[in-house]
Amino acid sequence: MSNYKINTKCVQSGYTPGNGEPRQIPIIQSTTFKYATSEDMGKLFDLEASGYFYTRLQNPTNDMVAAKICDMEGGTAAMLTSSGQAANFYAIFNIANCGDHVVASSTIYGGTYNLFHVTMRKMGIDFTFVEPDCSDEELEAAFRPNTKAVFGETIANPALTVLDIERFAKAAHAHGVPLVVDNTFATPVNCRPFEWGCDIVTHSTTKYMDGHGAGVGGCIVDSGNFDWMAHADKFPGLCTPDDSYHGITYATKFGNAGAFITKCTAQLMRDFGSIQSPQNAFLLNLGLESLHVRMPRHCENALAVAKYLKDHPKISFVTYPGLEGDKYHALAQKYMPNGTCGVVSFGFKGGRAAAETFMKHLKLAAIETHVADARTCCLHPASATHRQMNDQELVAAGITPDLVRLSCGIEDAEDLIADIEQALAQV
Repeated sequence: MSNYKINTKCVQSGYTPGNGEPRQIPIIQSTTFKYATSEDMGKLFDLEASGYFYTRLQNPTNDMVAAKICDMEGGTAAMLTSSGQAANFYAIFNIANCGDHVVASSTIYGGTYNLFHVTMRKMGIDFTFVEPDCSDEELEAAFRPNTKAVFGETIANPALTVLDIERFAKAAHAHGVPLVVDNTFATPVNCRPFEWGCDIVTHSTTKYMDGHGAGVGGCIVDSGNFDWMAHADKFPGLCTPDDSYHGITYATKFGNAGAFITKCTAQLMRDFGSIQSPQNAFLLNLGLESLHVRMPRHCENALAVAKYLKDHPKISFVTYPGLEGDKYHALAQKYMPNGTCGVVSFGFKGGRAAAETFMKHLKLAAIETHVADARTCCLHPASATHRQMNDQELVAAGITPDLVRLSCGIEDAEDLIADIEQALAQV
């Protein structure tokens, strides 16, 4: 489907039924798969043949949906995971091990920040966090001889900073490491990071891709562009024999197009088992089929809300990269000229107390930890997703105590603004 437009790929990619086969992607709700001989199964365990033997590693339903997302992003290989957190963990841990180092944007989602700053540091992997709009000199200074990757988000959650993908990719490649970008908020409908030099894309499919709050999930997509063997000394896991698979060297056997995802499946999914359920993959595919229709409405509603809030006397600031005058508007126009996302962040002149009062009086918008859903939802990050951070860390992540994140759904914009207006009247 590579020659088709993104709108067609959302609907058609990943699965082409044969004569008399199900029109919709079938749910293969089975833990195991039958083979005629032990020799046939042995070829699978040796990575000498393609197929399925245990859903903890791979499942046909999941692979069909992963293939659709892969085609949408313009990649060469992809895999589904149980969550966006699992996707980001796998994407980094697949190439960075104990004693290694990663450069990451400081404004990334709080859950990802905790994963990197706390949990993965306990595993011996160090991280240096840089502001997404840091100077070239500051970005250069963040690299070390043991740096294995650079990580950022197309649009940060909830700071809504826009990553200069081209600049970060150039810096990463100058040091012989890949750029990993979480493209959850933009989705491939609005941005395809591979076209700007990114090497690996991750998603929390729980958000816009699912779009209906039905199933948690994640995805990793490889561009197939990074030359692992050209930097073999940095990536021994990909470029030297894997004893657990009879000495296979992933980069030579599967090439740049398949090495990363094959290793991630054969090792990490085998050992950690963060597989997405086939049922969730089926629900995800239903969401993908309307993604290209929903994203423009999300963006349209968010822009209308941002314009309303911009000049409101009780609002201290509004952050929305699609809004003219926003700090990241120029970058948004470069990377996402057709729209950014449906999330607006804003603060209150009355501080944290005003933000809390506002949220208590919302009627249409629901207070949820969720975001990027067909239904409008709202969150106060400092007391929820980012509550583990101190004030200094919050500021570094682009979050203030009075910040509210409003995820505009696909309802009527006039109704959303009316709900905001009546809640603001109580502040």
